[in-house]
Amino acid sequence: MKTEFDLAVASLPIRGRETRFPVGRVFCVGRNYAEHAKEMGADPSREAPFFFSKPAAAVWRPDGTVPYPPRTQDLHHEAELVVALHQGGASMTLAAARACVFAYGVGIDFTRRDLQAEAKKQGRPWDTAKGFDASGPVSELVALEDCGWLEKGAITLTLNGQARQRGDLSDMIWKVDEIIAELSTYYTLQPGDIIFTGTPAGVGAVDRGDAVEATIEGVGQLAFRMI
Repeated sequence: MKTEFDLAVASLPIRGRETRFPVGRVFCVGRNYAEHAKEMGADPSREAPFFFSKPAAAVWRPDGTVPYPPRTQDLHHEAELVVALHQGGASMTLAAARACVFAYGVGIDFTRRDLQAEAKKQGRPWDTAKGFDASGPVSELVALEDCGWLEKGAITLTLNGQARQRGDLSDMIWKVDEIIAELSTYYTLQPGDIIFTGTPAGVGAVDRGDAVEATIEGVGQLAFRMI
C-alpha cells in the first residue's frame, strides 16, 4: 500500500529495453575540456579534476520542453557525456573503473551563472547554481554493450539551429576511466551513480523559447525547447 511518504525514484530510459536505470547519486566534473577551462579563466595544464554534485531529482528525460528556472537572469547550457554505473567500489584501478560503466547518455548541466558567480565571490557553495529542479536533462541511455567503449566522437550543441558548442570526446583532459578511478578515492561508488563528464568550449546563455539540441556521436541526441 502506498503512503503519503512514498517518493518517485529518479530513473532514465535505456534504448531497446523495457527496464529503466534508477538514478542514485549524480556527480559532475568541472572544467574537463582544455578550451572550456581556458574560457572560464583556468589553466588546464595544472588543474587536477574536481567534482560537484546535483540531486538525483534534477536528472530526467524531458518530453519536448524544459522549464526555465526562477531566480536567474543568466542560465547557461553545458552539453556533456553522461556515464551510468552498474558497479561500484573505492580506490579503483583503471581496469576496475572501466568495468563499472553500464551506459552512456547525452546530458546538459544547466548553470545559473549569475548565482554561481555570486557564490564564488562570497566563497559559498554552488548548490543553488547547479542543483536546481530540472537542471540535468539527459537523453535515453545507450548500453555499453550496444555502442562500445567511447574514446572519441563529436559532441555538439546548437541553439535555434546555430552552432554553439563543438568538441570531441578525445579532447577530455581526464578520460572516463580516469574520472571514475579518481572519484572513487573520494567516495565509494555505487550502482546507479551517474557522472556528467565535463563540457567543451562555447557555453552560453539560453532563454525562454530557445530550441536546444545536443548530440554526441555514437550515443544520440537530446533536443527540447525552453519554456
